[in-house]
Amino acid sequence: MRVWGKRVLLAGIAVLVVAQFIPVTGTNPSVDPTQTMFARMTVPAEVAGILTRACQDCHSHQTTWPWYSRIAPVSWLVAYDVYAGRHELNFSEWGRYAARRQDRKLKEICEQVERGKMPMPIYAVVHPQAKLTASDRKAICDWTEVARKGEATTTAPGP
Repeated sequence: MRVWGKRVLLAGIAVLVVAQFIPVTGTNPSVDPTQTMFARMTVPAEVAGILTRACQDCHSHQTTWPWYSRIAPVSWLVAYDVYAGRHELNFSEWGRYAARRQDRKLKEICEQVERGKMPMPIYAVVHPQAKLTASDRKAICDWTEVARKGEATTTAPGP
């Protein structure tokens, strides 16, 4: 049994070593500052701070890629989560969303934070500063409600 256990351990180590040769590069596409949510809408400083610390890494082109995002297989998971997050909601591309989509996204932002789905629990474990307090969630939902009424929009959506 001991020989079998050593073989499994060595095979696992070999797989991890080989996995390092399957690179995943975390990238940040360029940002048109005029298309960001913060440029297109009035976002109170308190809410902007919350969105920046708790949401921006996965929901913008301004991701801070931590050291562990370069080590497989964790790098694969981090890159996938950022890709999926940007696809679902991207603060950097906000101005390119149609008004109807912006409204739906604002509604979903509140729903997701109220339900504790965002930020993702695994992200909050690794990034404790991203954990939302009850007052953070209330501030976000109060702001999205105002924004959905059109009171926070400062410019029309882009093409």
